Amino acid sequence: MDNLSVLIAAAGKGLRAGLPYPKTLFPIHGKPILVSIHELMSRWDACPTVIVSPSGYDQVASCLAQYKLAAHLVIQPEPRGMGDAVLRFTDSPAFSGTEHVLLIWGDIPFIQPQTVTGMLNAHQRNNNDFTFVTRYVDNAYTIVVRDENGCVIDVVETREAGSKVSQPGERDIGLFVFRKQPVFNLLRAELPGKWGKTTGEHGFLYVIRHMVAFGYRVEGLPIATEMDLVSLNTMKDIEKFL
Repeated sequence: MDNLSVLIAAAGKGLRAGLPYPKTLFPIHGKPILVSIHELMSRWDACPTVIVSPSGYDQVASCLAQYKLAAHLVIQPEPRGMGDAVLRFTDSPAFSGTEHVLLIWGDIPFIQPQTVTGMLNAHQRNNNDFTFVTRYVDNAYTIVVRDENGCVIDVVETREAGSKVSQPGERDIGLFVFRKQPVFNLLRAELPGKWGKTTGEHGFLYVIRHMVAFGYRVEGLPIATEMDLVSLNTMKDIEKFL
């Protein structure tokens, strides 16, 4: 796909996981999660943009240098949410020449190459504006909402919906590809759902319902594997892989 840039959201400080460094640098099988993600994504973008916290900048830079990996590091000054982190891409040298953004959360170590390829192929084949990967699970912390025709109309965070417990359903996995211009226009606008009711932070998933409402083509692909689902929120999430 032409004019595609990879954006890795990795500004988490690792506090919930009890780490003294950014959780994207946690080693699994001897390799930091960020390095595994970078190596996978390099086939589409050899110099991705990585969003980092001010305190994590030097550690992330040192890690990438150790593995001789190139990246544009952009600081998110305050932890104001994922939407704010994505908007920081405007500060990257890659921003101006980008038409499509491949966005991945920086704490998912086992994303499979075929999952990324399947998403990108569908995005291009169907001329989508926003494409993301999903899977049906017993405990979904986000819920993909579809209409009677099976088309995505929203993705809801259960905590924002007032639910204190997860529930069975179809969830996203933190892997997306989208046209830059409409998504960034929506992120900049003051739209319903922008600010989390429970966190007060600028979210990201709310843009999906607005993309649909404005007539953009949105597709959720239930192609994620069990390994794609693994993410580091707490150490319990990944202890069986250590």
